This record gives sequence, structure tokens and C-alpha cells, in this order.
Amino acid sequence: MKTKLNLLYGGKSAEHKVSLQTAKAVIGALDPEKYDIQPIFITTEGRWVKGPLLSGPVETVKELEYNNGENIAPTALADASAQVEKGNTEVVFPLLHGPNGEDGTVQGMLELLNLPYVGNGVLASAAGMDKVIMKNLFAQAGLAQVDYVWFIRQSWKDDPEAAYKEVEERLGYPCFVKPANLGSSVGISKCTNREELSQAFEEAFQFDRKIIIEEGVVAREIEIGVMGNDKPECSVAGEIVPKKDFYDYKAKYEDGETALIIPAEISDEVYAEMKDMAVKSYKALDNSGLVRADFFLTKDGRVLINEVNTMPGFTPFSMFPLLWKHTGVDYPALIERLVQLAIERHEEKQNIKHTF
Repeated sequence: MKTKLNLLYGGKSAEHKVSLQTAKAVIGALDPEKYDIQPIFITTEGRWVKGPLLSGPVETVKELEYNNGENIAPTALADASAQVEKGNTEVVFPLLHGPNGEDGTVQGMLELLNLPYVGNGVLASAAGMDKVIMKNLFAQAGLAQVDYVWFIRQSWKDDPEAAYKEVEERLGYPCFVKPANLGSSVGISKCTNREELSQAFEEAFQFDRKIIIEEGVVAREIEIGVMGNDKPECSVAGEIVPKKDFYDYKAKYEDGETALIIPAEISDEVYAEMKDMAVKSYKALDNSGLVRADFFLTKDGRVLINEVNTMPGFTPFSMFPLLWKHTGVDYPALIERLVQLAIERHEEKQNIKHTF
């Protein structure tokens, strides 16, 4: 019996376009002999539109944008839940990046519907999306990281000078200003003086009500893919070498000038330390399915965890799939493994007692 794969993509997020590219790539890699592919497009306004079943790849992302299609309620997935109860295999694959999809909101609905779904659960998704909460949990787990401060929009509006002074006294320059709840390097600025800092606050607060400011370090950027449920496994390490000051949205998705070096040229000792930290961070957030763990490697050999991404870029040319390809798991096999992990986690949850 084929597995029906319900793909959620698009989304009410600044990372909407990234999600469309992810969906196109995943659909192209799926074997129609193994999967019934059900696209569910979420518009930038948050409308859910169910597309026709697909029997193979699509040529362009435009074919996946059903802006004029018939609206459905998110709870229409209850039909899929009923099929699961009958013993049929249905899995939801949230190919959503950023808020309103990667942050635990959709995952909470899928939990209520008791549906198997790919990726992280509610807590891990929410904590992984909010960089402040994530870093607080990393600190509690004893993981080395750069120093940071954070602000909500209202506290900054009440006294911007105090906010800027705290950054300068606590972190100094250079520093990086980021929206707390966003990925794909959207809204991030590097600051070397007060004027740039003020402009960066304005920019970041356009995308979130909370921002985080991190100490700038001179370091190499190394990433590791982690996959699994209770027994996570790590990929080889890869290095990002941007030609700009930092790896921003344009460098990631538009100009194509960033070099990805896989495997990264690091010592066995450094790799072992990164793997250990990646697994510790995975367990600290109670991750499941997948994450990409990002590190800084300083000139003096210090390893600092930067963040984890609970739904990393997922085209065949994105870092996470490339890391696993070099580890021996190609793109179609990677998708199959993630679907299987979703089914295994769902089956385990069915053993939890809800009465006593």
C-alpha cells in the first residue's frame, strides 16, 4: 500500500519563497510508485488551498501556487487522521520555514489531529524558532556559545538609548542583530558602530517583536546534519565560506557566490567535539526527525554552538541534504528516512496512557 504524503508549503512567513523551492524539490524526488502526493499550499495571507494529487515532478514553483484555488480549513486534515485510524498510512510533511509553520503552531494542530508528521514536535519547534529561548536552553545544558542580549520592541521604544548602551557595554562591536523568530538570515545586520546598530534595530523589529544581539567573533562557520528520534546520528561536517561579511539571505539563495566545503577541513578532535555538542543540543531541545546544527570555530580552536535549525533548507543543493549525501544518504533516501522516523515516533506515542 502506498503512503499518502500531505505536503504543507508556502506559509505566512518571510520565508514563503524558500518553502516553495523546498516543495518543488521534494516533489521531484518522491517516487510516485511509493507515494500519493497531496500538495497543500498556504498563501502569504494564511489561506490553506488543497491542490490536485500529483503524479510526478513539477517544472516551476508557479505550478504549486494555488492562489485562486478553493480554500480549506486546516482541520480538513482530520480526514487524513481518520485514514490513519483505519490503518492507512498518511504522513504530513511540513515544508514550512519560519513563523506560522516551523515554530510549533502547525505541529500543535497535527498533534491534536493525532497525525504522523515529519520533523520536530511542538516544544522543539517553538524553542528552536525562538533564538533567545534556544540559547537559554543551550546555556542550561552547558554548551559554549557567544554572548548575547535581547529586547522586545516596546522596551526598546521606551528607551532606545539604554538598549544601545547595554549592547555596547555587554557585547561591543562588531555585533549581529537578528529577529528572534526567523530564519534564512532574513532581517540580520552586522553592526560596527552606533548608527548601524540603530538602523539594525529598526530593520530587525520589522520582522519580529523580539530581537537578539550577538557578540561578533572571527570564526569559521561549520555545520552538521543531525537525524533521528531518541538515537540521533550526525552527518559529516561542512563549512560555509561566504564572500560577504556574513551568510545573509542573498548569499544563501540569490547570488550563488557562497562556497560550501564538504567535508569541512577540520581535525578529528574538533569534529568529535562538534558531534558531541550537536547531540547534546538535540537532546536539550528534545528534537526529533532532523536539525542542522551550526557552529563557530575560532582561530584559537574554540568550538561555539551558534544555533540549530529545525527545518533547514531542504533542496538537493542546500547544506543539510548535501551533508547527508556526503555521508552516504542521497536525497530520495533522506526523504524516505524522515518519513519513516515520523511514522516511528507516531507509533511510539500511541503507547502513552491517557487514562488512569
